[in-house]
Amino acid sequence: MTEESILQKIRGGLIVSCQALENEPLYGADIMARMAVAAERGGAVGIRANGGSDIREIKRTTHLPVIGLCKRWIPGSEVYITPTLEDVEEVLQAGADMVAVDATQRVRPGGGLGTDFVATVKQRFPRALVVADVATYQEGVLAAEAGADIVATTLSGYTSDSAWQDGPDFSLVASLSQSLPVPVIAEGHIRTPRQAAECLRLGAWAVVVGSAITRPQEITQSFVTSLRQYLQAQAAEGEQRA
Repeated sequence: MTEESILQKIRGGLIVSCQALENEPLYGADIMARMAVAAERGGAVGIRANGGSDIREIKRTTHLPVIGLCKRWIPGSEVYITPTLEDVEEVLQAGADMVAVDATQRVRPGGGLGTDFVATVKQRFPRALVVADVATYQEGVLAAEAGADIVATTLSGYTSDSAWQDGPDFSLVASLSQSLPVPVIAEGHIRTPRQAAECLRLGAWAVVVGSAITRPQEITQSFVTSLRQYLQAQAAEGEQRA
């Protein structure tokens, strides 16, 4: 697919993040591929996937464009989304249509900042569609200036420069969508269809949802927590009456 066809295919749609780490019950390329197939049948326009094996299997079993990344934790750096050029190469060789990289202004493994890395990736892999994962408005602007093809709000709330929010960072989605010359993908803390639709209303090109769809362990925990809180409140009310 060409750059333009990929962008048009995902426009206005839902991209489902199908990821599981080694310590999670659903870890495995075959399981993530089945998750991706289910997402495709449900109407998703794209998949976000982690690691070469998952990406290859998802590309083999679906017809959807894939945003690929490689999560790796390297001592001495907070950056873990596609932290090195070797990781970028792994993602692209696996067949990903886009590669997501951390474009925050945090120091990367070996030195340099996110914007430096975006520029380097575009220079080394000129045909790659680069998705810059950012946490702040300024990072989004700098990433676009450095050559990012897409900017995503993925890391809002996950860095020391961005405040944690229980829900999506609608303000960041709106401000980036209104000012950047490249598409903006809304991602992060999107838990309901209404929130996803609001991101489109604010100007997002597409919306990524992960945990609310593909992480049954976390979904289960949210229901269990709510039930426990209800029971605790009922018990407290009963004690007050007594």
